[in-house]
Amino acid sequence: MNWYLDVLKKYAVFNGRARRKEFWMFFLFNFIFLTVLSIVDQAVGTQLLSTIYALGVFLPYLGVAIRRLHDTGRSGWWILIGLVPLVGFIILIVFFASEGEQQQNAHGPNPKLAPAY
Repeated sequence: MNWYLDVLKKYAVFNGRARRKEFWMFFLFNFIFLTVLSIVDQAVGTQLLSTIYALGVFLPYLGVAIRRLHDTGRSGWWILIGLVPLVGFIILIVFFASEGEQQQNAHGPNPKLAPAY
Protein backbone atom coordinates (compact mmCIF):
# COMPACT_ATOMS: atom_id res chain seq x y z
CA MET A 1 0.00 0.00 0.00
CA ASN A 2 2.96 2.33 0.58
CA TRP A 3 3.81 2.17 -3.13
CA TYR A 4 0.32 3.42 -3.94
CA LEU A 5 0.39 6.20 -1.34
CA ASP A 6 3.87 7.36 -2.37
CA VAL A 7 2.67 7.87 -5.94
CA LEU A 8 -0.34 9.84 -4.69
CA LYS A 9 1.95 12.03 -2.59
CA LYS A 10 3.98 12.82 -5.73
CA TYR A 11 0.82 13.32 -7.80
CA ALA A 12 2.21 16.06 -10.05
CA VAL A 13 5.90 15.12 -10.11
CA PHE A 14 6.95 14.47 -13.68
CA ASN A 15 10.72 14.49 -13.20
CA GLY A 16 12.91 11.79 -11.73
CA ARG A 17 12.63 8.05 -12.05
CA ALA A 18 10.21 5.37 -10.84
CA ARG A 19 11.00 1.71 -10.28
CA ARG A 20 9.04 -1.06 -11.97
CA LYS A 21 7.61 -2.10 -8.62
CA GLU A 22 6.34 1.40 -7.90
CA PHE A 23 4.57 1.62 -11.26
CA TRP A 24 3.06 -1.86 -11.24
CA MET A 25 1.91 -1.72 -7.61
CA PHE A 26 0.15 1.58 -8.34
CA PHE A 27 -1.39 -0.01 -11.43
CA LEU A 28 -2.53 -3.05 -9.41
CA PHE A 29 -4.18 -0.98 -6.65
CA ASN A 30 -5.87 1.22 -9.25
CA PHE A 31 -7.23 -1.86 -11.00
CA ILE A 32 -8.56 -3.27 -7.72
CA PHE A 33 -10.14 0.03 -6.64
CA LEU A 34 -11.72 0.63 -10.04
CA THR A 35 -13.11 -2.90 -10.13
CA VAL A 36 -14.69 -2.51 -6.69
CA LEU A 37 -16.07 0.94 -7.53
CA SER A 38 -17.48 -0.32 -10.82
CA ILE A 39 -19.30 -3.12 -8.99
CA VAL A 40 -20.70 -0.61 -6.50
CA ASP A 41 -21.69 1.69 -9.37
CA GLN A 42 -23.54 -1.14 -11.10
CA ALA A 43 -25.37 -1.98 -7.90
CA VAL A 44 -26.40 1.65 -7.48
CA GLY A 45 -27.11 2.12 -11.19
CA THR A 46 -24.64 4.93 -11.90
CA GLN A 47 -21.05 5.45 -13.03
CA LEU A 48 -20.34 8.34 -10.71
CA LEU A 49 -17.90 6.78 -8.20
CA SER A 50 -15.62 5.09 -10.72
CA THR A 51 -15.56 8.20 -12.93
CA ILE A 52 -14.62 10.47 -10.03
CA TYR A 53 -11.91 8.04 -8.91
CA ALA A 54 -10.51 7.68 -12.44
CA LEU A 55 -10.32 11.46 -12.83
CA GLY A 56 -8.73 11.78 -9.40
CA VAL A 57 -5.89 9.36 -10.13
CA PHE A 58 -5.27 10.45 -13.72
CA LEU A 59 -2.51 12.94 -12.83
CA PRO A 60 -0.72 10.57 -10.41
CA TYR A 61 -0.87 7.81 -13.04
CA LEU A 62 0.52 10.12 -15.69
CA GLY A 63 3.31 11.19 -13.34
CA VAL A 64 4.37 7.66 -12.40
CA ALA A 65 4.15 6.52 -16.04
CA ILE A 66 6.44 9.36 -17.16
CA ARG A 67 8.87 8.66 -14.30
CA ARG A 68 8.83 4.97 -15.30
CA LEU A 69 9.75 5.91 -18.86
CA HIS A 70 12.54 8.10 -17.48
CA ASP A 71 13.88 5.08 -15.58
CA THR A 72 14.23 3.22 -18.88
CA GLY A 73 16.11 6.17 -20.39
CA ARG A 74 13.24 7.44 -22.51
CA SER A 75 11.59 10.82 -22.63
CA GLY A 76 8.19 11.23 -21.03
CA TRP A 77 6.82 12.13 -24.44
CA TRP A 78 6.93 8.42 -25.29
CA ILE A 79 3.65 8.17 -23.35
CA LEU A 80 1.97 9.57 -26.46
CA ILE A 81 2.76 6.39 -28.38
CA GLY A 82 -0.14 4.90 -26.44
CA LEU A 83 -2.43 6.91 -28.72
CA VAL A 84 -1.48 4.65 -31.65
CA PRO A 85 -4.22 2.00 -31.78
CA LEU A 86 -3.23 -1.45 -30.46
CA VAL A 87 0.48 -1.24 -31.26
CA GLY A 88 1.11 1.79 -29.06
CA PHE A 89 -0.43 0.11 -26.03
CA ILE A 90 1.75 -2.98 -26.52
CA ILE A 91 4.90 -0.88 -26.90
CA LEU A 92 4.09 1.00 -23.68
CA ILE A 93 3.63 -2.26 -21.78
CA VAL A 94 7.04 -3.41 -23.00
CA PHE A 95 8.61 -0.10 -21.93
CA PHE A 96 6.94 -0.22 -18.51
CA ALA A 97 8.02 -3.83 -17.96
CA SER A 98 11.62 -3.23 -19.06
CA GLU A 99 14.34 -2.99 -16.47
CA GLY A 100 15.54 0.52 -15.74
CA GLU A 101 19.02 1.76 -16.49
CA GLN A 102 21.44 0.69 -13.78
CA GLN A 103 23.52 3.85 -13.87
CA GLN A 104 22.49 7.46 -13.44
CA ASN A 105 20.86 8.85 -16.56
CA ALA A 106 19.65 12.30 -17.64
CA HIS A 107 16.62 11.99 -15.35
CA GLY A 108 18.43 11.21 -12.12
CA PRO A 109 20.09 8.44 -10.13
CA ASN A 110 18.94 4.82 -10.11
CA PRO A 111 15.94 4.65 -7.72
CA LYS A 112 16.95 1.12 -6.64
CA LEU A 113 20.10 2.53 -5.12
CA ALA A 114 18.33 5.37 -3.32
CA PRO A 115 18.28 5.00 0.46
CA ALA A 116 15.00 3.76 1.93
CA TYR A 117 13.23 6.21 4.20
